[in-house]
Amino acid sequence: MLTLTAEKREVFGKRMKALRAAARMPAVVYGPKQEATPITLSLKEFEKVLKEAGESSVVALAGISNQPLSVLIHDVDHDPITSIPRHVDFYAIEKGAKVEVAVPLVFAGESPAVKAGANLVKVLHEIEIEAAAADLPHEISVDISVLANINDQIHVRDIALPKGVVLKSDPEEVIVLVQEVQEEIEVVTETPDMEAIEVEKKGKQEEDQSAAPSSEK
Repeated sequence: MLTLTAEKREVFGKRMKALRAAARMPAVVYGPKQEATPITLSLKEFEKVLKEAGESSVVALAGISNQPLSVLIHDVDHDPITSIPRHVDFYAIEKGAKVEVAVPLVFAGESPAVKAGANLVKVLHEIEIEAAAADLPHEISVDISVLANINDQIHVRDIALPKGVVLKSDPEEVIVLVQEVQEEIEVVTETPDMEAIEVEKKGKQEEDQSAAPSSEK
């Protein structure tokens, strides 16, 4: 299990700007038996762990109690422009308790239908599962090599879950499917004959002039 080192935070509000300038990130840890505690940790260290473990993963949080806490990376707030994490919620898990999380799906293998020119349509990118902290998978693999023909589908029920993991998503939901490529119909627009338009315009002007009443008396 990956470990993060945190400190209890005494900085709040506008003063957190200086905290972030020092490459520290504000966070909070809470749980059924853990009082909500504001903390701070190294942004660089958190980004490294997040990259390796991903969201909805359990890590050890050291530095705020006698023993490291088993916590779930529950919610990460990213800067909308830079995508840098700016706040995180950690959920402290009770020993032996099961937790329900959304785990990302990773598509593996090669679909014969797609190789032949069909489109692969990914409908779901994560599924809900329940498991003890020690059994939570970082990700779940979906083998698309079984998609051999047009309209073939893989449902949630088709996923082989690791031992100790219980499915919470609808088993009938479609995860991925193969569709036939739709041919684009090219609309041909005829280029107008500018010479013909000019001749027609000139003829109309001459007709108007000949039809105009004479001003001579």
